[in-house]
Amino acid sequence: MGSIAAGRADIGTAAAEPADLRSVAAARQVRGTLSVPGDKSISHRAALFNALGEGDARVTNFSPGADCESTLGCLRQLGVQIDRDADRLHVRGVGLGGLREPADVLDCGNSGTSMRLLSGALAGAGVFAVLSGDGSLRRRPMARIVEPLRRAGAAIDGRDGGRLPPLVISPVPALAGVAHRLTVASAQVKSALLLAGLFARGETRVVEPAPTRDHTERLLKAMGADLRQAGDGISLSPGRTLRCVDVQVPGDFSSAAFWLVLGVLHPNAEIRVRDVGMNPSRTGLLTILEHMGANVVLENTRDVAGEPVADLVARSSELHATTVGGDLVALAIDEVPLVALLGLFADGETVVRDAAELRAKESDRLAVVADGLANLGADIERTADGWRICRSRLEAGHADSQGDHRMAMLFALAGTLGDGAEIAGADSVSISYPSFWADLQALSGT
Repeated sequence: MGSIAAGRADIGTAAAEPADLRSVAAARQVRGTLSVPGDKSISHRAALFNALGEGDARVTNFSPGADCESTLGCLRQLGVQIDRDADRLHVRGVGLGGLREPADVLDCGNSGTSMRLLSGALAGAGVFAVLSGDGSLRRRPMARIVEPLRRAGAAIDGRDGGRLPPLVISPVPALAGVAHRLTVASAQVKSALLLAGLFARGETRVVEPAPTRDHTERLLKAMGADLRQAGDGISLSPGRTLRCVDVQVPGDFSSAAFWLVLGVLHPNAEIRVRDVGMNPSRTGLLTILEHMGANVVLENTRDVAGEPVADLVARSSELHATTVGGDLVALAIDEVPLVALLGLFADGETVVRDAAELRAKESDRLAVVADGLANLGADIERTADGWRICRSRLEAGHADSQGDHRMAMLFALAGTLGDGAEIAGADSVSISYPSFWADLQALSGT
């Protein structure tokens, strides 16, 4: 990437910068066709669920990100044989009773998904395990899984009474089937409780306050689990053997979302993203873009391994402000920070509310978004559970991602659309999208 276009003469070229500091320049146009990495959420589940199955499974287009590699490393320590060739996996399932006690701490890296889903699977697996991770993960709240797992009979503890990692899980004779009513809409918590339910005596029921992504339900059903959607909840009865199934992972919608937003915001843009997963529990951003008047077209819609897939085309658009809250936040939780960027280019005041969950991500995203965009000239006000955003002209400046991969990518888009940006914590994109910087360079020609 080149240096910032204006106003930062003290910043050198990207080649001269520290490895974790990167400058992006304003782009005259953004055009091209690309594919994004395999869906991170589905990749985690394809590896973990097949590890608990019987037989063999092949997973293609597995995510290249560090988070999913953390899940693979933990599963290998638990005695699961997994062979990897680039984006292809061969998983040899060990069955629900086949996990072995690890010889060392399970390192989940930066991955909250790894820690939460593994906690559910290990709660009734009959092995002793300690799950830890990097400094960011050790600050993330875990009471939301620890407390309901304890109600089901799990022996699980951690720092601050179980609120923070590392988490220590000890064997128990059996878990009980329990009805859980979640206070926060979270696909990770839901998935952890359903995984624990595979080992329980009796039915496990999970009721969510709002719908969340349903990859867990789809894959468990495909593997033969007795799982039913009943009223406002999901019920799972134990006793069935899971059979391994092959999974072709679609492109990650959360990664594609950055290119959709760049495409509609840049005045000279057309970006086509191929083979993107279109699970309706993941595509809340498309509804938001539609409300704002964005020109995004779906082409070549189809089904791949039980998941809807399409090619997406985003073109330069004139946007108007909107209000985002309620269930739509849960359906776009990873993409909600992009709404702040959209609001800077929309006529009127854009409001995001009911998004307090963003405080518990890899960083406090409510604060990091507001601070980073304000440093680039944005008119943005942080509220208790979101932001108020007004149309602004972005200027050159410095934005700190706080080591959060999605924040680094957000600020990269802001710099490309404005007068450039210097981004701290740029290497964090490897957590979910290792080729992000190369793809941005290819689209912008810088």
